[in-house]
Amino acid sequence: MRVKKQKRHRRAVRFYTACFGFREPFKIFCDGTFVHHLVVNRITPADTALTNILGAPVKLFTTRCVLAELKCLGGNYQEALNAANNLFTARCDHETRKSAEDCITEVIGEKNSEHFFVATQDADLRRSLQKIPGVPVIFALRNALFLEQPSSFQRQFANSAEEERLHMTDLEYNMLRQRKKRKLSDDKQGDSSNASEGEIDDVSQTQIINTNVKKNESDVKDKIRFKRKKAKGPNPLSVKKKKKSVDTNFTTSGKENKNGEGTVRSRKRSRKRSRKNVVEGNA
Repeated sequence: MRVKKQKRHRRAVRFYTACFGFREPFKIFCDGTFVHHLVVNRITPADTALTNILGAPVKLFTTRCVLAELKCLGGNYQEALNAANNLFTARCDHETRKSAEDCITEVIGEKNSEHFFVATQDADLRRSLQKIPGVPVIFALRNALFLEQPSSFQRQFANSAEEERLHMTDLEYNMLRQRKKRKLSDDKQGDSSNASEGEIDDVSQTQIINTNVKKNESDVKDKIRFKRKKAKGPNPLSVKKKKKSVDTNFTTSGKENKNGEGTVRSRKRSRKRSRKNVVEGNA
């Protein structure tokens, strides 16, 4: 049961934030009956209890008319008056004291521009606030707090407002038509100017061609002609030197090979005398 209650509250808060622009921290407008119920049932601290319901930080407000009404109710409401004095005071601009119900309805207005959550135990006030778009209502039952679900009137108002945002207004439609007309007139002016510029360019080009023909006929050189550089040979320092041809008819020793095949390197082999032969010779 508790999980379902939290889901309903979360869904209602999401509806008011998405459709009517409520933002954190939420502002709670408390009347005398709600404050008295909190004090009697020991639902303290009140801001913590309301934060648990809405899932976001809150600020509690009241008005001077509500405080004056609690003061007139006598000693039974003295503790509620002391608790209400600790709340923020909303501006009501009433020179003479009014009832809490009239004061709250005037502060809320027709569209609840200040985005107040109204916390009250007055059933008549709750029913009247359900007919105003964008006014969430909080009430208490014993030691539990509840957030009323959006009424059918508030849901219809949100749907109609969304449809209006999707479609253009008459003012926007007229502005769009004027903008299209201006764009078409600018395009026509641009096309006419481009056509005149094209004619001027054609005339100038024909004049230039005629002057070039006359100059060619008279063989007049307008520009100085420079001699073109011809390609030269390669840099001799960067070219490899040619290798000298070697005569293969002679060997390295200067003797001709008998077979007539190329040069053959002659190798002389020096034989080492064995030690035994040296000893015999000495003997």
